[in-house]
Amino acid sequence: MSDATTTEAFDKVTMFGADWCRDCRRSKALLDTLGVDYEYVDVEQDLSAADRAEAISGRKNIPVVVLPNGKHFVEPSDAELRAELEASGAV
Repeated sequence: MSDATTTEAFDKVTMFGADWCRDCRRSKALLDTLGVDYEYVDVEQDLSAADRAEAISGRKNIPVVVLPNGKHFVEPSDAELRAELEASGAV
């Protein structure tokens, strides 16, 4: 069983991703459509970001979406991400 929270604190929804990643583009489009105030961290532009994302998720997969409550998701479906954003009050 993995811990669903991270030790790094986030003030707002934060997404680690890359432009070439189809799932990243899909999750980013959902955040934009819902009007979520979020920070996008490009793991290609910020070399330490890939390590941060892996430290959070324990995996090399992206996107990694972290909520201010500490919960994180790796490659979430739109339905899963939307439900958690609504439950946490981010939208």
